[in-house]
Amino acid sequence: MSGRRVGFCLSDKKRRRMNLDAFAVFCEGHGVEVVEIDLTQPLVHQGPFDIIVHKLSDVIVDAEHDSQSQQVLANFQSYVSAHPSTVLLDPLPAMTQLLDRFASYQIMSELHKTLRDWGICSPPYLVIHSAGDLPSIQQALMTQGLSFPLICKTRVAHGSLSHEMSLIFSAGGLADIRPPCVLQSFVNHGAVLHKVFVVGDRHFCVERPSLKNFPSGPCDRKTIFFNSHQVSKPESNSDLTALDEQMPCLPPPSSEAVAALVRELRVQLGMALFGVDVIVSIHTHTLTVIDINIFPGYEGVPQFFSSLLSHIKSVLDRQASAGPPAADSPESTQTAGGPSAAPTGL
Repeated sequence: MSGRRVGFCLSDKKRRRMNLDAFAVFCEGHGVEVVEIDLTQPLVHQGPFDIIVHKLSDVIVDAEHDSQSQQVLANFQSYVSAHPSTVLLDPLPAMTQLLDRFASYQIMSELHKTLRDWGICSPPYLVIHSAGDLPSIQQALMTQGLSFPLICKTRVAHGSLSHEMSLIFSAGGLADIRPPCVLQSFVNHGAVLHKVFVVGDRHFCVERPSLKNFPSGPCDRKTIFFNSHQVSKPESNSDLTALDEQMPCLPPPSSEAVAALVRELRVQLGMALFGVDVIVSIHTHTLTVIDINIFPGYEGVPQFFSSLLSHIKSVLDRQASAGPPAADSPESTQTAGGPSAAPTGL
C-alpha cells in the first residue's frame, strides 16, 4: 500500500464524526496518504487518487434545487469519468437510491423472497406521494396489509429532517402525515435496535435503545412525534424506550442470518459502506429489516479504522491484479452518472 493516495470527500459533520484526522494518522503509519478533497477547487489539481471515499449526500440532495450544488456534482462526475482507474467508494447511483426511502423500501420489501430460508422480512409499507383524501389512504393501508400503529418517515433519507418521525395510532391520526412520506407497520421489538455496520466483507452488530412496545390495533392515542436519532443514541434515556411491562429478553439476531442479509444487500446495493437497522419481533422472533443507511457513523465499532483500511487495500489489490481497462473496453468509456460510473469498491 506504500505510496497510495486516498481522497476523502466528506461534510464537516461527517469528517468530525469519523475522526478523519485520526484515521489519516493511522493510514500514514501504513504508508497511505489521506487527502481531504475540497469540492470548491478543481479535483485535477488535488489528485491523483487511487481511491475516493465519499459521502456526497448533502450535495446530491441540494443539487435537486441548487445550481451551485449541481455544478459541484457535475465537476465531481467529470473528474471520475476522466479518471476511470480511480476507484469510487461507493458508486453515486447506488448512494442516490438510498437517499430515497421510496426506492430503498422497495429493495427491503424484496428481501423476504431472496432470504426466505433465513426467515428475514421487512414490515409492509405504503408510499404516500400527496395528502389526497384520508379514505383513499385508509383503503390503501388495508389493501397493502398495514396495521396500526404505523410509523411515518420522510421520503428523503438524509439530513436532520430524515430523523423526524411519528407514530400514528388510528385513522384519525393520518391527518398528521406530511407527504411525501412512507408509512410502515410498527413491529413490537422489546425496545432493542440492532445496527449492522458494513465495511466491505466485514460487518459489526451494535445494540441500541429503540421504541418500546405498543398495543396492536387502532386506539385513540394521539400521534407521537419523535427524533429517531435522539431515541436510538447509545446513551438515550427516553420515555419512548422504557418498556411498560416486564418482558423476557429477546434472542439476539442469528449471526448466520445477519451475514446472509449483508451478503445479499451488498449484491443488491452494489455498495461496501452502509448500515442496516434490524429488529427482532417479540411475537415471531423474526429478523426484521426496517431501514438502510448510507455510510453510517460506525459508533461503537472499535475496528472501524483497520476494517476500512483493509477494505481499501483489498479493493486496490484486486484492481492491480486485474490490470488497467483496455482502451476500447466499456470501463474506459464510463459515464460518471451511470450504473457503472467508476470502478467500485465492493
